[in-house]
Amino acid sequence: MTANPRLIRTAELRDEYWSRRAIHAAVADGRLVRLRPGAFVVAGVEPDCIDAGRARGRLTGPTELARRGVFVLEQGPLHIHVPSTASRFTPPSRPHRIHRRALLRTPHPNALVVEPLDALLDAVLAQSPRAALASIDSALHLGVVRMDDLDELFAALPRRYRRLRRLVDPRAESGAESLFRLILRAIGCDYDCQVEIPGVGRVDFLVGGWLIIECDSRAHHADWAAQRNDRRRDLAAAQRGLVTLRVIAEDVFWRADEVAAAVRGLLRARGRAAYMLG
Repeated sequence: MTANPRLIRTAELRDEYWSRRAIHAAVADGRLVRLRPGAFVVAGVEPDCIDAGRARGRLTGPTELARRGVFVLEQGPLHIHVPSTASRFTPPSRPHRIHRRALLRTPHPNALVVEPLDALLDAVLAQSPRAALASIDSALHLGVVRMDDLDELFAALPRRYRRLRRLVDPRAESGAESLFRLILRAIGCDYDCQVEIPGVGRVDFLVGGWLIIECDSRAHHADWAAQRNDRRRDLAAAQRGLVTLRVIAEDVFWRADEVAAAVRGLLRARGRAAYMLG
């Protein structure tokens, strides 16, 4: 990720003693990328930023959050902010969505991206409430925005979004954990997250004091060494009388009803066993 992608104007290059010939040579050999007349970026800037710059706008919303590593359930089209006062706009050829609201934070004049809080605001408005909550959790967890930014964020959102604030939890380490937390709340069971269990380690969720739930993604559980470690943790948990349910992230994202049914099934089975033993 380019930390603070910015365009470079011809005047700035001239101030650094670049001749017209040197600029043309840098474009020809790929050291500079021409965005539009009089504006360039250095090699290595992300294509999304280049497309936004060529459109005379800045990246925002899900596109900019994803560029920063924040969880976004579905990126969708390219999201570009264009000032409402802009007299010229060159739409990109690829699918895109334009945002023209007044920004909360003023970016650098040459910035190719909006400030993180504005990107998060546009991302919340562009997503479903559950996906928006996961993006807020992720942005907080990664330090892209801070807890004291939430007042400004929710004040700028329509009133219907404000109920999300009480559901925010920056302890979630992945989008799957945020969305699974919503499943557990809907079921109405007692749970805690990021629980340290002696001999087992830290688990994503502990439900009712006996059911461990781990949200597994391909990124962190793809190789055999990781899977072997997971199975041994499950054995250690079973020795302590704990049951482990592992769910994959894509099922949490797209098959939430089936995941919820699995949890309910385990809770019912536990209740029947307790009744029979009693």
